[in-house]
Amino acid sequence: MKKATVFSLVREQSMFMTIIMGLLTFLSVLALGIALSIGTGVVRWNTQWDNFATIQVTDSKNIDTVTKIIETNRDKMKSIHRVSTEKMNELLGPWISNGGNALKNYLPTMWEIEFNSAPDMASVQTAVEKSARFLSHASALKNSTSAGWKMIAISVFILILALGAIGISISYIAQNTAMLHKRELEILTQIGASDEFVARQMQIIVAKIAAMATTCGFIAATPVLLLILSVAHSARVGLMAMMGLTGYGWIALISMPILIIVFAIIVTRRTTLNILKAQ
Repeated sequence: MKKATVFSLVREQSMFMTIIMGLLTFLSVLALGIALSIGTGVVRWNTQWDNFATIQVTDSKNIDTVTKIIETNRDKMKSIHRVSTEKMNELLGPWISNGGNALKNYLPTMWEIEFNSAPDMASVQTAVEKSARFLSHASALKNSTSAGWKMIAISVFILILALGAIGISISYIAQNTAMLHKRELEILTQIGASDEFVARQMQIIVAKIAAMATTCGFIAATPVLLLILSVAHSARVGLMAMMGLTGYGWIALISMPILIIVFAIIVTRRTTLNILKAQ
């Protein structure tokens, strides 16, 4: 036989708790999803460019020397692309066309190379660094990677704030409920009900509200997160285009509402027991 709870939240408290937990769950799932998506993008971004580098020769006297080094180390390279003068003019078109024709006299000779491995890239770098500028793509893109990690940190900070707000809201509601049902609590104590029993009553109430609120919050956050990823992918290039969620990422997102429910139950129990002990 199903046992009814001895007391419950008043309607206003129940509505407030449902709305606030639904909103905070929405923010939590969204923040976690963005953090995981950007993290995936950073990993993919770094992996993509780990073995790529550009060799720039600014002194024409060193071109033959660098060319010879490249030819000697061809077995260490997957692909070699020498950037043509026409391509350089195209890349620098906005500056050259706006009165910067003198730049044409200082355009470097460039090779874009994909190496077989990091040791192969380091070996060639050592050989050419006296005659040319060796720039790995990974190091050149450190600013993008750094921006990605900063966005992850901001998302995690928002997630922590949301969880903290959930804990504070539950504590407040538990205290307010204890005050409203002070008479019922006194009667329960007089007839021998334990603090554990009373705390369990509150846990049942909060668990039901949290389950409904977190479900609504997750359902609302999912399409928004998918829309953000869709907009990011439309960039086609850059770190944003690398963003995405793996299978493990979706498991983590689905687990978030469950963890919030467990967190709410734990906070409710501790708060209720502290209130009862203080009486």
